[in-house]
Amino acid sequence: MSTESAERTVQRLKEQGVDVVRIGYPDLIGTDRGKDVLVERLPDVCESGVAFCRAVYYTSPQGDVVPVPGGLDEGLPDISIHPDLSTLVPLSWEPGVAYCLGDAVNPATGEAFPESPREVVRAAAARLAELGLTGVVGPELEYFLMEPDGAGWKRYDDAPGNVYVVGAKGDKGSHVLRTLRTLRGMDLGVTMGNHEFSGGQFEINLHHSEAVDAADRAFRFKSAIKELARRDGLLATFMAKPFNDEGGSGFHIHLSCVDESGRNVFDDPSGAYGLSESARYAIGGILAHAPALAALLNPTINSYKRFGPDTLAPWLIDWGLDNRSAMLRVPPERGAGARLEVRLGDASANPYIAIAGLLAAVYLGIRDRVEPPAPLSGYGYDTSKAPVLPMSLPVALDALGADTALSEVLGKEFTAAYLAYKRNEVERFSQFITDWEFREYAYHL
Repeated sequence: MSTESAERTVQRLKEQGVDVVRIGYPDLIGTDRGKDVLVERLPDVCESGVAFCRAVYYTSPQGDVVPVPGGLDEGLPDISIHPDLSTLVPLSWEPGVAYCLGDAVNPATGEAFPESPREVVRAAAARLAELGLTGVVGPELEYFLMEPDGAGWKRYDDAPGNVYVVGAKGDKGSHVLRTLRTLRGMDLGVTMGNHEFSGGQFEINLHHSEAVDAADRAFRFKSAIKELARRDGLLATFMAKPFNDEGGSGFHIHLSCVDESGRNVFDDPSGAYGLSESARYAIGGILAHAPALAALLNPTINSYKRFGPDTLAPWLIDWGLDNRSAMLRVPPERGAGARLEVRLGDASANPYIAIAGLLAAVYLGIRDRVEPPAPLSGYGYDTSKAPVLPMSLPVALDALGADTALSEVLGKEFTAAYLAYKRNEVERFSQFITDWEFREYAYHL
């Protein structure tokens, strides 16, 4: 928390021409919920918080309240959101408005709400700290940009072959340039960007930092990208696979651990492949818990349509040395740059939950000294060499439910709520008639 008093913060903000503070917080699926507060009311809000209906944490993307225990069944009680002034930053695209993250508190007990994604990643980081380690994370997110097409949407500036290009060739509206400049001063750690592999797909890179801070930045980054797109009459989506004829969007997470002195404990010049025992055990932990992690890093029905042969998305539980066909890639850098690149996740994942899951798996791997198998040699996607990840959300959810060790680190309350929410999502989808079904069956049957 900031050491600056709320009253002093109000004075400073007024001097900067800020008259509204936007308090945002992530719900279970990573949607940015919040409230705009007049700046003079900030001291009261810091003291008492802002009340929201607790069931908002379990609201579907269509606005339905999902019956997760503690919400509807308890009469829709309150949750209190308290601003974290240490995250306060002016919104570069909205003059007079500053944004900060909020923490969820149970107003009945005054304790942190265990189902809050921000609290989940903090809890996982605290468990890793028991081993004297701090997780360092570099988020890497892809997304599609779309422009209006009659009553629907089409891929923005869509043309084949614009792989890793910059400039007007694949970005007629200078989206990347304007976004980089707009986000430069927002403490997001934005560094660079380009057109990605698919038409209308982009990636803007974020610097690495301590894991909780990295989750904060990734969450705020996704919110900012979507907001900036709306202001241009466009739609930005981090959906895993929005199109049948293109690949999906990944959420690759670069992860290392440092000790109390700041030394990267994954590096060991005398170890196999230049990696330490801790790095090996971290790899072993991630592979051992990969089926459950899929439920957290590939969290939607749509996520599993990104998997499969020739998709360039990992769908086997394996690891490799500088091998992008593996689920877990070890980049070639060593020394301070030694790290793991977990390529399992897709961009629809809640950054807090995805990073928390990986921290939990690394903690368990190092704690239990889990040895990984031999690294992948050559091109992957060979089912004779490695087990297959869950290929549907129901299977992944079952794996998460069965992984009691991972659930204990993440928190049993969170895991129960997450499973209830996501199983309801599966049930709702199973009862919905899709366009594919009508096209496939209606005329001939």
